[in-house]
Amino acid sequence: MPIHRTAVRSFLGGPGLTPADLAMVFLMREDDDTKPRPMPTLPLREVSAAVEALASVGVKAVKIFAGSRVRDAQASQGASPTGLMARSIRSAKKTAPGMLVMTETCVCSHNDSGECWLADQRGDMDLKQTIRILAAQAVMQAEAGADIVGPAAMMPGAVRAVREALDGAGHRAVGIMPHLIFESSLYEGYRASMGAVPRSGARVFQIDPGRPQQAVQVARDMVDEGADMILTEPALHTVDTLVHLKDKIPVPVVPFSVSGEYLRLTDRRDDGGRDVRGLIEAYTVLKRAGAARIITYGALDIAREIRAL
Repeated sequence: MPIHRTAVRSFLGGPGLTPADLAMVFLMREDDDTKPRPMPTLPLREVSAAVEALASVGVKAVKIFAGSRVRDAQASQGASPTGLMARSIRSAKKTAPGMLVMTETCVCSHNDSGECWLADQRGDMDLKQTIRILAAQAVMQAEAGADIVGPAAMMPGAVRAVREALDGAGHRAVGIMPHLIFESSLYEGYRASMGAVPRSGARVFQIDPGRPQQAVQVARDMVDEGADMILTEPALHTVDTLVHLKDKIPVPVVPFSVSGEYLRLTDRRDDGGRDVRGLIEAYTVLKRAGAARIITYGALDIAREIRAL
């Protein structure tokens, strides 16, 4: 019998998207930084109110991105315990200790070149030094209160180094969710907003979209190094990879809906906000495909929309 009646469809329908499925992205800026950017950014003074707003609608997690105002060739401020990342984590945790805080762990927003790697004296990639800084960043983030750190450079050996550094510093309970990143034009809004445009024009270790088998192998390697879960991005461009990974790795897979997806799948409302109905449809697909959680710039608006239904 065709199901046309709304009440019957609702009775037989499966579990839909919920606020608890979502994690909100915070792109941080200093309080006196008013430079316009393509993506919404959050001043430090507003972290507490933003966390309270998320908690009030059932969103239970945030992912924080924060750079350094002063940058140099060694990304020396990236692991600072007084830097913007550390202050943002502490503010979120002080406001709502039960709010899960995830971070990005990378040098691109601390490096004066915008690259995800540090250079040696010849200008070549210094893999050893980059991984050392990533590990130091992760420890700083854990000590500030982060629950999950997110190595994002996709460098071989980085997850292992982060795990060893966390364990050695007494943070065995802090999780690691490395980024599994496909090359895409959809990151430009984020890069421009965070000052993380690579001088070389490319990210060395990102995956060619035409080589999904490489993504599976990289994810396996990350798990072997100690990853507790895997972040995939862009979310909608990696749905097939999400489905494959569910059966091939023993950890949760969490898609990250990136800046370009947010900008293209939302429309400006008359009140200046964003119509997120397109995101709700897209994220329902991700949940259906097996996403453990979904990280998105639209989490607050989506949760409000869901609760209003």
